[in-house]
Amino acid sequence: MFIKEARAGIIKNSRKEKTLQVEIKTFKGRFISSAPSGKSIGKYEIPAYNKRGIDYTLRMLEFFARTIENRNFMIKDFSGLKLFEAEIRRFEARYGRMGANAVYAIESCFLKAAAKENKKELWEFIHDSFSRKKPKIPIPVGNCMGGGLHSKKDRNSHEIVPDFQEFLLIPVMKKGEKFSRAITRNLYAYEKAKKIIKKEEEKWIVRRNNEGAWKTTLTNEEVLDILIEAAKEFRIRIGIDAASSIFYSAGNYYYKNKKFIRDKTEQIDYISRLADKYNLFYIEDPMNEEDFLGFSKLLMELKNKKILIAGDDLTATNLMRIRRAFDARAINAVIIKPNQTGSLIEVAKIAQFCAKKKIKMIFSHRSGETMDSALADFCVGFGGDFIKTGIYGRERLIKLKRIMDIEKVLSQSKSLKTHPLN
Repeated sequence: MFIKEARAGIIKNSRKEKTLQVEIKTFKGRFISSAPSGKSIGKYEIPAYNKRGIDYTLRMLEFFARTIENRNFMIKDFSGLKLFEAEIRRFEARYGRMGANAVYAIESCFLKAAAKENKKELWEFIHDSFSRKKPKIPIPVGNCMGGGLHSKKDRNSHEIVPDFQEFLLIPVMKKGEKFSRAITRNLYAYEKAKKIIKKEEEKWIVRRNNEGAWKTTLTNEEVLDILIEAAKEFRIRIGIDAASSIFYSAGNYYYKNKKFIRDKTEQIDYISRLADKYNLFYIEDPMNEEDFLGFSKLLMELKNKKILIAGDDLTATNLMRIRRAFDARAINAVIIKPNQTGSLIEVAKIAQFCAKKKIKMIFSHRSGETMDSALADFCVGFGGDFIKTGIYGRERLIKLKRIMDIEKVLSQSKSLKTHPLN
């Protein structure tokens, strides 16, 4: 693959904040990738940019892009990315770390070009390098109503919102059901939730948060009541992303919407009671990002209910932390954010580990998203069980549409594996 030209620049994400975009031109075409940005950032995430900021990172990325111009890279499968990543590490050893977002953007772009060079789609290029099994279409996870940092202007904001960050819709997909029908049912439930909020919250102004979820001042329990009512007629399960590290401090969980202080034991009991009362299917980050033992106790408490307990801030798309969580029996599912780790090679290792250990994989967007649809390709290519992209907003919908496009290709080739989770 001969790289004729490589460029880097700044674009705006869905929060109207700066993020990075990379463009590579080869004899096969022009390829563009961009990096999303998180607002709820875990302690163990690799920094998105060089410590001097995004503008300095851009200059570094532009310099690196020039070093790969007019060069030929022999890459026949995903493993060839190791050679390209070695180039990045040599550059960083000399000039400093560019940051996870910069590396993600250029590696993603490089893979798109390499896939085209090999006459394959991005998901196909990845899948064919790792698995002999038929590819599968993931189940959509949609953020219907929101709280936490995604619904506040900043960490110090005193806005009244639910303490939990996301209230999620997860369709039950029958054997052979189209992905488009699943996301349509999510959308119907999303619109029904809007009508119920209008009844339950006086003087509610229709508004959405960073991820396109309905923004409200109701409590966690009031929101879950609405979610149950909105989901019941559409064969949809519900879940939460508690993002509990946000309201955790010095051994206690400080709930602000409905003022409570809960210690670790009380937090486990509270989440367990919510799981029972609302028949939760999915719970993400119910304990703070340091508490492997707390996660383990909760998973044990709920072991007979077939609930997914997922790590996000706990695991931070970091293989060492995922291994630790698995060994501690703290999780049975994990959030994977490809831009979070600063290496798509690392994402591949995580996917292989999770597949081997039967840990469910949820490939996830970020609150500050772009129009890049590569997340869908990564999810299918690496064998993701779920894709979490939101329900509303063009940056979210483009990823869902990409899954639909992939499903159509797989259906035509009769190589689609029916999802085994339902």
